[in-house]
Amino acid sequence: MNFETVIGLEVHVELFTKSKVFCGCSTEFGGEPNTHCCPVCLGMPGVLPVTNKKAVEYAIKAGLALNCEIASYSKFDRKNYFYPDLPKAYQISQYDLPIAKNGYIEIEAGGKTRRIGITRVHLEEDAGKLIHEEGKSNSLVDLNRTGVPLIEIVSEPDIRSPEEAWLYLNKLKSILQYIEVSDCKMEEGSLRCDVNISIRPEGSDIFGTKVEIKNLGSFKAVRRSLEYEERRQREVIEDGGELVQETRRWDETKGITISMRSKEQAHDYRYFPDPDLMPMVLDRDWVCEIKANLPELPDARKERYVKEFGLPAYDAGVLTSSKALSNFYEECISHYHDPKAVSNWVMVEMMGLMNEKGLEVEQIKLKPQQLAEMLRIMDKGVISGKIAKEVFRDMFETGKDPEVIVKEKGLVQISDENELEKIAQKVIDQNPKSVQDYKNGKEKALGFLVGQMMKETRGKANPQMVNEILKKMLG
Repeated sequence: MNFETVIGLEVHVELFTKSKVFCGCSTEFGGEPNTHCCPVCLGMPGVLPVTNKKAVEYAIKAGLALNCEIASYSKFDRKNYFYPDLPKAYQISQYDLPIAKNGYIEIEAGGKTRRIGITRVHLEEDAGKLIHEEGKSNSLVDLNRTGVPLIEIVSEPDIRSPEEAWLYLNKLKSILQYIEVSDCKMEEGSLRCDVNISIRPEGSDIFGTKVEIKNLGSFKAVRRSLEYEERRQREVIEDGGELVQETRRWDETKGITISMRSKEQAHDYRYFPDPDLMPMVLDRDWVCEIKANLPELPDARKERYVKEFGLPAYDAGVLTSSKALSNFYEECISHYHDPKAVSNWVMVEMMGLMNEKGLEVEQIKLKPQQLAEMLRIMDKGVISGKIAKEVFRDMFETGKDPEVIVKEKGLVQISDENELEKIAQKVIDQNPKSVQDYKNGKEKALGFLVGQMMKETRGKANPQMVNEILKKMLG
């Protein structure tokens, strides 16, 4: 039997506010445990929460960027459950009246544009964090994160493969970074993901039994866990078994999902309106103002790169996938005239080194002006393309200017005709067979002789002049 995979994602995103959503405590990451807390976020008796307007603004901004309808009227609810990192024993969230709903984003999958629906975007507070010390039977509770503002972005079950889920998450992260509502640092918990997956016979419109996988810490983990769960569910059905609705966790080391508990239903949380918080009636002029001030989003920037700079759609898509990368590229082309040449160096050399070193754009020492200057030096014939790669790596690793590196390492290109003729004569004398092969019509022999000249000059000879001189001397 052929099966169709059905996936929906729930993405939790910490908003980039300076203070928490219902109190004035700092949201800064990395403080000493339990130092960014007050009676409000600790849930002490008698305290009253006050809604952070900036968090509401960021939630609206995200909803608009995700093509959602913004609610004129929404409210906060209490989601009741007991867990050690939730001091009030309830979480302030939104249930039936979220701040935004009915949105979508588009992804490119298999050469086609796929629209993934977004059911809702709602605002809520984060819980704390449990610290599990190795070898001990107890856990420690850090409540610094309690009350940090979150938006939860819930997709429609429109995703049909682990690959599409990965593409959706990357696009979502890119949009959120472009509008600057979150840094989306998964390693700091700023972006977290739960996935829902089921399978059904191909052609069926009835959903299969859903399994949720909780607290996935990377996009790679999302993809791998979905691939595993897809196989597991098919095997269960093909072996005559029955799937159960449950929550599972991903074991990164073993590469498997493990059952945690049966899936909770909404009634298990006993939602009811929070009596301490007034409903939010949003001023439409304010919403329109936020919409008017939205920055250029990834899709619009990609389209502009194709039209304005003449880049291939693929290049434009890669360069605009990250706002920081796109900003680096734009600053570079403001200093250098050839957008495609810059695109090639950024996508091949720079991104290659970033992957090799495990760095993000914000972490590298290389400056856009330095790349532009290196390209100008190449154009002037001071260095060859081969030497430029060596200079680029040095710039990337040290942050030094290209002129400094060229001077320190003596990398100036040899363009003196007399000097090159002497080296060419030496190469010709040392390689009589290749000389004869070239004279007999074997063009590849010339390439070998060029290579020998580049070897003699340690790559510093002007390649164009080398070709011309050898051809002239060989008749």
